[in-house]
Amino acid sequence: MTGEENAPDATHEARQDVRMLDTSALKALAHPLRVRIYDILSQFGPQTASSLAEMTGESSGATSYHLRALAKHDLIREVDDRGTARERWWERPRGGISFTNPEAMKTPSGKAATQAVMTEFLNRRHQQLMRYLSETILDPEGHEDEAAISTATARMTVEQTVELISGIQKLIDAAVDKYRDQTGEGVRPISIRTDIFPLPEEGH
Repeated sequence: MTGEENAPDATHEARQDVRMLDTSALKALAHPLRVRIYDILSQFGPQTASSLAEMTGESSGATSYHLRALAKHDLIREVDDRGTARERWWERPRGGISFTNPEAMKTPSGKAATQAVMTEFLNRRHQQLMRYLSETILDPEGHEDEAAISTATARMTVEQTVELISGIQKLIDAAVDKYRDQTGEGVRPISIRTDIFPLPEEGH
């Protein structure tokens, strides 16, 4: 599982700007609040400990502590030329990340950290999707056409599956590169997801 800011959860192995997280970085990220903070910085841009406290319902002391822990492993960084000594701004560096490090997966602690991080990210994605659905259904002026939520099944070889993933990823990469820094009226963060995987056998 990999991800990039503003376009999380996609396969980026072929790109040069992907950082594969080592075991120490995975362990540092393997905390529910740290995953949430990291994801907020990815999706909504730079924040302060105070703004993150408002968004998460935690104290600014707690968010400040976790921000420093993330920064220690270069998962986030302080924004240059912004903020004061009392109010520091933090951002998620641009570029993709990969949570599935083969070296980390060789140790029990690495496997546990990888599972914890991926579980938290996927739980957050599901919660965001369900919130969108509930708010759209309850809103008489909702815009159902702004989202694509569908499921399809095909019978494919490994090679065909890889080709499909590569084609979809190229479309996502092009959109992210084109609109990554777009600002203006009506512009808001959009989550772009791809879930492509072999189905496990039923009853197992």
